[in-house]
Amino acid sequence: MSALSQPLVWFITGTSAGFGSILAKTALARGDRVIASARSLDKIKHLESDNCRTLQLDVTDTEEAIKASAKEAIDFWGRVDVVVNNAGIGAPGIAEEVGAAGFLKQFQTNFFGAINVTNAFLPYMRAAKSGTVVFIGSRHAWMTRNPTLRPYNSSKAALHAYAETLQNEIKQFGIRVFIAQPGAHRTDVITTSISNNLTREKIPDYEDMRAALAARYWKQNGMQPGDPEKAMSAVVDVVRGEGVAEGRTMPLWLVLGTDAEQDLRDFCADRLKNLDEWQDVTRGCAVNGEFVLV
Repeated sequence: MSALSQPLVWFITGTSAGFGSILAKTALARGDRVIASARSLDKIKHLESDNCRTLQLDVTDTEEAIKASAKEAIDFWGRVDVVVNNAGIGAPGIAEEVGAAGFLKQFQTNFFGAINVTNAFLPYMRAAKSGTVVFIGSRHAWMTRNPTLRPYNSSKAALHAYAETLQNEIKQFGIRVFIAQPGAHRTDVITTSISNNLTREKIPDYEDMRAALAARYWKQNGMQPGDPEKAMSAVVDVVRGEGVAEGRTMPLWLVLGTDAEQDLRDFCADRLKNLDEWQDVTRGCAVNGEFVLV
């Protein structure tokens, strides 16, 4: 049983589909209240109920507009206990073909949008001396071996680093940070990501790579190993301290999916192998040749 004395109030971005929609429904099913947001109200009006309010929000909007939306959200029930930065796009693109402009477009939603939303709610959480900020990250932050996803990989890696730093800054105010890192789940992400292609021009030298990766992605569409409802149930458990999280301290990171677990283990093994192979050079940079842990 949860030790919560009253329902939590969640603010979730990107609830029109995928993880965001499922998370909103899961939190509501646990008896909590939800403020569901999306760029289009028409796509989330079906979520409206006594315990669910909907709010139009584009995370790429100005800081001022996002702060105004945060104030509107707070006014619904007088507080927001959990902010979930879920809104994002998974736009494919080869680094040379998308250029800096393509990376910037990806970062505006996945990274800068999350920062602005978080900052809009932090004053209220600092005043309350409590709150939880959740970031929906991705295994692609460390799984960089597959080409054509460079903007997405980079934005999620930046999001993870930001969230980890934020945790050290705001824990003094009683505010928790939680980073969910899912693998491939059966959402509509592949279908929507294709429509978000950032490519400015197609360079013939990359054609074979582009075709092979496109075929691979479409083949796995609808066949991903992860169940999004189970993943979002775990997220709610962690935030509420019940179910699989009962009696356990909230983790900073939670990897969701066996594919994500294996990818992270492979990543760590590669880094440790590299560190061991070049240890003499690494340690040879020390002043006076001394090895000192700081």
